[in-house]
Amino acid sequence: MSERLPYQYVVLRCVPRADREEFLNIGVVLYCQAADFLEVAWQAERERLLALDPRLDVEQVCAGLAFVEGVCAGDERGGVVAHQPIGTRFGFLKAPRSTVLQPGPVHGGTTADPARELDRLLSALVA
Repeated sequence: MSERLPYQYVVLRCVPRADREEFLNIGVVLYCQAADFLEVAWQAERERLLALDPRLDVEQVCAGLAFVEGVCAGDERGGVVAHQPIGTRFGFLKAPRSTVLQPGPVHGGTTADPARELDRLLSALVA
């Protein structure tokens, strides 16, 4: 049996109107310090998002998700924060914000394969 490593994750939510407190889960960010792993997986289905709020700028939501990808990857899409250590980047991504793209509470578990676990979480919590 492979060694099981602890991880943390947040579900990314699209919250078009905070006053209505309605949201759709659209992504998962998984951080595993022991494996030096920080990645996001997401699905932004236009029809579902527009059913929640027909005025939603779906392209802007996808741009926000691309920013999250850049932070995770540590590349230029993530701006200044992408140059920080991996744990700091996860801390930035899990911090609550009053925007259309919001992280949910932090959860955790253990896994032998962080990438496979990220796929599993996306299927279970988003798809």
